[in-house]
Amino acid sequence: MGMEPSSLIVDYVVFVVAIVACSLVAVWQKFRGPKETTKADYVFATGTVSMSAMMLSIARGTLGVRSFLGYPSELYYRGAAMWETVYGMVCAFPIVIFIFVPVYYNLGITSVYQYLDMRFKSRAVRCLASGTYVIRSVLNLGVTVFTPCVALKTVIGLPYWLSIVSITTIGVGFTILGGLKAAITADVIQGLLMIAISLAVIIQGTINVGGISPVVDISVARGRLDFFNFDMDPSIRVTTVSAFWGQLFMSLSIFGCQQNFVQRYVSMNSQSKVTKTLLANIPIIMVLFSLSWVAGMAIFANYSDCDPMTLGYTSKIDEIVPFFVEDNFLYLPGVLGMFMACLFNGALNLVVSNLNSLSTVTWEDFLSQLPRFRDFNDRQQLFAIKAMSVVYGVLTVGVAFGVAMFSGVIESSQLMTSATSGPLLGVFLLAMLFPSVNWKGAVAGMLWSHIIILWITFGGFMNVEKKTELLDLNITGCSNSSFNPHIRPPVYEMLYNYTLESHAANGTFKSALEEVAVETAPNTDFLTSLYSVTYMYYSLLGSGITVIVGVLVSYLVGTTEEDEYDEKLIHPLALKLSSYFPGPPRRYINSDSANMESGANEVKSHEQKISTISQAGFDIGKYNKKVNNGPV
Repeated sequence: MGMEPSSLIVDYVVFVVAIVACSLVAVWQKFRGPKETTKADYVFATGTVSMSAMMLSIARGTLGVRSFLGYPSELYYRGAAMWETVYGMVCAFPIVIFIFVPVYYNLGITSVYQYLDMRFKSRAVRCLASGTYVIRSVLNLGVTVFTPCVALKTVIGLPYWLSIVSITTIGVGFTILGGLKAAITADVIQGLLMIAISLAVIIQGTINVGGISPVVDISVARGRLDFFNFDMDPSIRVTTVSAFWGQLFMSLSIFGCQQNFVQRYVSMNSQSKVTKTLLANIPIIMVLFSLSWVAGMAIFANYSDCDPMTLGYTSKIDEIVPFFVEDNFLYLPGVLGMFMACLFNGALNLVVSNLNSLSTVTWEDFLSQLPRFRDFNDRQQLFAIKAMSVVYGVLTVGVAFGVAMFSGVIESSQLMTSATSGPLLGVFLLAMLFPSVNWKGAVAGMLWSHIIILWITFGGFMNVEKKTELLDLNITGCSNSSFNPHIRPPVYEMLYNYTLESHAANGTFKSALEEVAVETAPNTDFLTSLYSVTYMYYSLLGSGITVIVGVLVSYLVGTTEEDEYDEKLIHPLALKLSSYFPGPPRRYINSDSANMESGANEVKSHEQKISTISQAGFDIGKYNKKVNNGPV
């Protein structure tokens, strides 16, 4: 796929202008908005972000570039089974509101993983969890940066290295200038732009085929809208069951345990505002999520009888959306440039959001604990966090170049994401819902979960072919007028000067289905069956292993006075139900059974708490106020 450079001059201009305009948001906020003078201003935006902006930012962070580019191609080539992941995604929000938000909203922590340190009194648990998040995020950032580079190179000829370096460099600058508020503002702009382009694709595609009814009828007739598959075979890539449970646990891990989302929650000025924002986000997520799939239906209806990839106009399934825009919007100069800028800025915004979170976690969970950095004042801490964003920017560039060089890295990083979501969610569930679990159980649960899930992941990757067949692709309706004449045809067609009609009639083109379809290895033994389990279940399995091992190990080793913690660090309902479970009774620092021997001991205990809270990054004024006025 490609265009004559002379026909893209306006699109080049629009592309550059859109990127510059989006980047200037950070500069404008830096010099016109309230000045960030503390670490809290930078990390949390100190309550200055509106509820509507936060809602759209959370939605954008949830869906990202994949919804804009990946979901339409998923429907086009594999059908709508993955659409049903929205069930689990939506159900995750009320659970996060009920379980996660009440526990750590008022703790005043800068890194969500500080909570694990407070609950288990173990640096090992905290570092293991935050280290998992850092590795996963860096890999995801590399893939995020590289994803739009494929379309940018294919459509406007932008080299991979220039796209990768540009996205990351601008992202680092954006992060340094604006912090969380800049990331949220950019998310709002980018979210609105993606909605506009998705609607344009839907409207144009619907007009091309003659209305809404043909779009739906063609998708149904060609098997693109087969829902409610309750087959319990775990080796099937995605069914209704695996879509719901897999996405539910994945979403709980992302919304409830991931720094960049929790960072947004605690930046709001009240817990009720967090609840309202997350509940209001449910319809927004459903609409934005569905827009991409409807766009896929419209695109498929246009090419159902003349598939561009089968003819060689595209080489990867993710190129179908930029191909459609290129094919159908040339009569509006600048639309293709705006579309490509949207991809560029979409990756850029995710880079900004994740760099902010990564640098914050690295400072709070690792660097701040080193003797050399413990005496840093607030301004020095802010400088260190910004410096870390530069370091992670360099790492992101390296990972993105690795993705470009090695074709298997993308799938490997996706598998790593699925594999690490479960252990992270599991350790937070242990902390909040299982009062008797101690640090030994938490560490054992996470380690065993990582080992088993990574073993299954890489065992399946090495030993079982998991490529899935594409749905039927047709070229019988192709003609010389099927695509815009400004789009250059495949090289071999120009060499032999064949018409599309003759290729379609004689079967000259080799179908992409023949190249991609690979039979899954038969389940001949236990290991093969285990390796064949779809990645949709990895987060569920990882969470379950972490919880089961954590509870068993904690029960076997028992608890001591060193394992005591403030009962406010677990969910109130779990505290009430804990008395019904077997095992030794738990003792809490603030409970009646904690042996508060005298008023002097109480004062000493309170002073120790103040010291601990200060080291963990708490707002001491807020804590003292709460202690004087009532329970913490």
